[in-house]
Amino acid sequence: RLQVKEAGGAVRTLLIAALALAEGRRAGFATVIGIAAGLLVVGVLAALGVATFVSESRSLYAALRWAGTLYMLWLSYDIWRGEDPRETEFVAENKPRATYVGRGFLTNVLNPKAAVFFIAVLPQFIDPAHNTVQQTLKLSIVYAAIATLIHAAIVVLASHARPFFQDAARMTILRRVLAAGLVIVAFWLFWSTAENRPA
Repeated sequence: RLQVKEAGGAVRTLLIAALALAEGRRAGFATVIGIAAGLLVVGVLAALGVATFVSESRSLYAALRWAGTLYMLWLSYDIWRGEDPRETEFVAENKPRATYVGRGFLTNVLNPKAAVFFIAVLPQFIDPAHNTVQQTLKLSIVYAAIATLIHAAIVVLASHARPFFQDAARMTILRRVLAAGLVIVAFWLFWSTAENRPA
């Protein structure tokens, strides 16, 4: 269970740090909003039983694993190639916030570990004697709120470190290290989620 939480957290942290460092606070905070929305959507799906249905369906679960892994690999490629640091600020300012919100949202919705977390961990805090849907929704909101505060702090910290990486060589190294980290996490998630597929 701890493994599930750490996996999802690693993906989100790498994505937020990469965007905040390379493209600034605007990109970082927009990504945080998307991630929060994704967490809430997965929480709602878990409350309605959809997440459980997906986890128990071999074909749907496999499709989610592949889609999530391929999307993370695409994000890695996008971070790796990057932009010229002298142009990044201009490009980021002119890129719609919805682009970053969408990235954050899809990172959670296409991550099978997110669904597994809500299915495996949250039930421990739910009293079956009361409305389980309502309790799941409340816990999902609390979880999303706490995660959002942590993610916002990462954006602030990364943005403070950003001036150091405005040098082209440093930014290239940073992007490639973060991209490589995301590739490793993507393949690890794909491998580890195979253990959770229905028998």
